Amino acid sequence: MPAIDTVALTQALVRCASVTPADAGALDILEDTLNGLGFACHRLPFGEVDNLYARHGTAAPNFCFAGHTDVVPVGDPDAWTVDPFAGEVIDDSLYGRGAADMKGAVAAFITAVASYLDDHPNGPAGSISLLITGDEEGPAVNGTKKVLEWMTEHGEAIDACVVGEPTNPSALGEMAKIGRRGSMNGTITVTGTQGHVAYPGLAENPVPGMIRLLAAIGDVDLDDGTDAFQPSNLEITTVDVGNPADNVIPAKATAMLNIRFNDRHSSDSLTAWLRERLDATGVAYDLDIRVSGEAFLTPPGPLSEIVAAAVAAETGRAPELSTSGGTSDARFIKDHCPVVEFGLVGRTMHKVDERTSCDDLRSLTAIYRGILDRFFGAG
Repeated sequence: MPAIDTVALTQALVRCASVTPADAGALDILEDTLNGLGFACHRLPFGEVDNLYARHGTAAPNFCFAGHTDVVPVGDPDAWTVDPFAGEVIDDSLYGRGAADMKGAVAAFITAVASYLDDHPNGPAGSISLLITGDEEGPAVNGTKKVLEWMTEHGEAIDACVVGEPTNPSALGEMAKIGRRGSMNGTITVTGTQGHVAYPGLAENPVPGMIRLLAAIGDVDLDDGTDAFQPSNLEITTVDVGNPADNVIPAKATAMLNIRFNDRHSSDSLTAWLRERLDATGVAYDLDIRVSGEAFLTPPGPLSEIVAAAVAAETGRAPELSTSGGTSDARFIKDHCPVVEFGLVGRTMHKVDERTSCDDLRSLTAIYRGILDRFFGAG
């Protein structure tokens, strides 16, 4: 099989307009490449989402690289310097939606694996696998979570996992993630009776009640953080009555909130806390809760030490082991094995002119190769 180049493979993936849940051929490119490397590939469609699980070898331990090929929308394409799906290289930076988050890391996974297998034609002392989803940027219902369920049903266990999310704030090697705060969304609804503003006795205005409810929860310190996590925070994200008229008392008011929480809480404990605070106001309300994930921590140990050593060897930096940022699919993988996240610089992810340094793509490939060398040892 021809040599694999990380930059060229990233360009090929960026040229697939795989806005969630569309695949646009990205997984076909990966499957063809991995088949050529001797992987057993499984395409796993769930709902409208396509996913890929591929494994080289059958023995334990099974080291897994996990990531996604779906991307967020480009926004206004005219605001971009280049076509967001052209994968152009300008001044050693590869531009395109997904270049940093995280098609570049997926390409680096495969190039690192190809390099490792070139030097170990009999394969590793165990197995190498890749879990690639098309549903990380979307609802995350038919992606990694469903693939992990399929793997359990088919006896596919993973023993350690590196997720290629863009973890570095400004320079490669600064930060790896060993946990994430949990995330939950809530919708509060107060129902009244619509009426004319001149006849309030014939209506029931839901807005004052909503104001009291939000006051009860909106200015509270949930905690001071922990040794591993920053403080939890509750943010009210929208308040709506859907009322275009200035002479009508609305029939209903809704508010949405998000809580990012550390491991001093669970979604259940926070739901109970919310209801206690809201009930104390005496206002009638409905509360709908949706949980994106619980807080988790992979304590520093063998896997994080392997990742940190590989990063230091390539970049000269000792990465901070952090739990900052939003959610990732590591929240599902942590129930199966130790997981650490390390990828590219995330400064431009989800932005106009998303891009990554070509030098960083090559260095990331070397880091992933170093992780494999250290995980499997001299054998």
